Amino acid sequence: MKKKYSIVLLLLAVILLLPAFAIPSSASSAYQTYTYSIGGQALLSPDAYSARYPVLTSDEIGLTAATGKALKNPNDLIIDEDGKCYIADTDNNRIVALDRNFNFLYVISEFINDQGIEDSLSAPQGVFAFRDQLWVCDTGNRRLVVFDRATQEFIRIVAEPESQLLNESTLYTPIALAIDKYGTIYVVSSSTGDGIIVMDSTGEFIGYIGAQAVSLSAWELLWRRIQSEEQKAQSEANKSKPYNNIAITEEEFIYVTTDQIDASSVRSAIQGKDTSGKYLPVKLLNSAGDEIMKRNGFWPPAGEVDISAQQPDSTQKGIYTDVSLISDVAVGPERTWSIIDYKRNKIFTYDYNGNLLFAFGDKGAMLGSISSIEAIAYQGSNLIVLDKGMDNTPCRIVIYDRTHYGDILIEAIAAENSQDYKTAIQSWEAVLQSNINFDAAYVGIGNSLNQSGQYKESLKYYERAYDTKNWSESYKEVRKEWMSKWFLLLFAIIILLVVGVVKWFAFAAKVNKRVATDGKYRKTFGQELMYGFYVLFHPFDGFYDLKHERRGSVRAAIVFLVITILAFFYQGIGQGYVLNPTRSVTTIWSQMISVLVPVFLFVLANWCLTTLFDGEGSFKDIFVATCYSLLPLPLIIIPATIASNWVTTSEASLVGFFGTLALIWVGYLLFFGTMVTHDYSLTKNLITILGTIVAMAFIVFIVLLFSMLLSKLVSLVTNIVTELRFRA
Repeated sequence: MKKKYSIVLLLLAVILLLPAFAIPSSASSAYQTYTYSIGGQALLSPDAYSARYPVLTSDEIGLTAATGKALKNPNDLIIDEDGKCYIADTDNNRIVALDRNFNFLYVISEFINDQGIEDSLSAPQGVFAFRDQLWVCDTGNRRLVVFDRATQEFIRIVAEPESQLLNESTLYTPIALAIDKYGTIYVVSSSTGDGIIVMDSTGEFIGYIGAQAVSLSAWELLWRRIQSEEQKAQSEANKSKPYNNIAITEEEFIYVTTDQIDASSVRSAIQGKDTSGKYLPVKLLNSAGDEIMKRNGFWPPAGEVDISAQQPDSTQKGIYTDVSLISDVAVGPERTWSIIDYKRNKIFTYDYNGNLLFAFGDKGAMLGSISSIEAIAYQGSNLIVLDKGMDNTPCRIVIYDRTHYGDILIEAIAAENSQDYKTAIQSWEAVLQSNINFDAAYVGIGNSLNQSGQYKESLKYYERAYDTKNWSESYKEVRKEWMSKWFLLLFAIIILLVVGVVKWFAFAAKVNKRVATDGKYRKTFGQELMYGFYVLFHPFDGFYDLKHERRGSVRAAIVFLVITILAFFYQGIGQGYVLNPTRSVTTIWSQMISVLVPVFLFVLANWCLTTLFDGEGSFKDIFVATCYSLLPLPLIIIPATIASNWVTTSEASLVGFFGTLALIWVGYLLFFGTMVTHDYSLTKNLITILGTIVAMAFIVFIVLLFSMLLSKLVSLVTNIVTELRFRA
């Protein structure tokens, strides 16, 4: 018996202790990896990088034991061609060097300068490895200092550049630099808004490149017109914002980042899917300073896409809103590149075309999370992140190893870059097996099929990713091939359509002319319908006879109204892929509401207003004239919708143009139809039309107000009845 009790007690103890040893569900990954769809929805994906254990503190790398000082407020980290790591340890006034395994090598802090005088670094914020040299942004001393990487010996000082072209009102404060293979030096100065400072290999000033556009409000633009040149020069609003970091590619192109652009401008650029980069935080410049970044992805490279315009920070822990704040950029394998968002402690990686490959990271102290991200660099396939730490966490180096998913992603990009499209398709299909949500993989397969001449096959992959731009490029080739095969038939159909339209309008004109001279007062239903085609081109005579000669009728007006509803319904379900990539459909009821509500609002508001201002038209006259004015809509919308199935993105504006033309035509007929119906002068009719629009808004307001009051009343009665039932 005691033995049974012992077994039961032992089992209870094990059950109670299990939670203490359980691994939290979030421990497997302290962050989520994701991409964005074309609609801006975050799509979870497998991890492309996983954090290596342990993270490296100053103790782990042997820095504290060797120097007695831990990293303090470091501002930069780079990896040279041998995999060695260099850190700008700003508050300790030194550069820390580590081997490829992140073991301590040496520090550079004090040296004998070219004058034979003891010198030292002061708050260095940037470092760059060039050939066998180590270039340091000696920020506190406003200069560049060059050392030998192998011996740590001082080589030379590149002092503040001197030139009449330099802006005398700003200080030279170097915080980051890059050097191309020709020895040209590109310096980012935190207090210089004129762009990147360019110097030759001797330190002679060449000029500025890449000055950022200035975002001015309407008031600032107006004020600028009356300012003197001196006032304009002194105005902060007129000054270009400085960059905060730089990286150089193998092709000698320069990535630059900034966190100084107005958030509203960045927000508008992201939401508008801007491809110019004018108000975006990352740019790619050539040696002349021209912006050459490709922004062919769903969203322009700017960090977070799912942003809010309300508050800069959320009250919820770990949730951040508004635009990303970018502080560093690193160039990776196969022309990929990564940026860091120090607001969210996240890393965003893109390909050369601007497609977001993945984003990951989060704030925290768990493995893979980052307390305060400061810098990023690539060591082969690995990502190296400098975590500045917080008050209660030390500075750390976090190493992220590329996963299998990350490997096949890079393999696909590498195959595309080498134009091995067969391998690229296989690699992208492997990516989709791991991440079916990755829309860029569909685009990748589509691109590979396109490049190999399989244009028709590529269309379905572009459609899956809603990529209308690349779809259009493939469709042009498909359409060209089809037209070359069926050109004569297509030409004959177009001729027949043109002849048919001309014949139809000639027939309508003949019917209307015969009816006008036959002297019969009562018109047939067909004649009433045909009269709509006369009104199209003769609004003054047309609307006059419509009212006084009874050439039209309510039944014909209703037919035109119904045809207009059907035309919009067909537009909703029959538009081509370019204009409706998501294949969204509409219902006949929604189209009825969208047409009937504005029509009856206009008729009611116009009748109410003209009754007060001596209008001669009755409610019936206004309704008939309004419905006859709608005829251009179906006549243009239906052919335009059919044509939309044949257009590309560059031609889609033509379809929109014809839709706009139809609305202008309707407005033209409605304006003169109202004027003729009520026998108004041009000025009085213009005032009446404006008043009608105001009256329509007022009617909508009254209806909404009444609906709200009715809802409140129903709610009150319901609550009273419920209360009485409980009390009973």
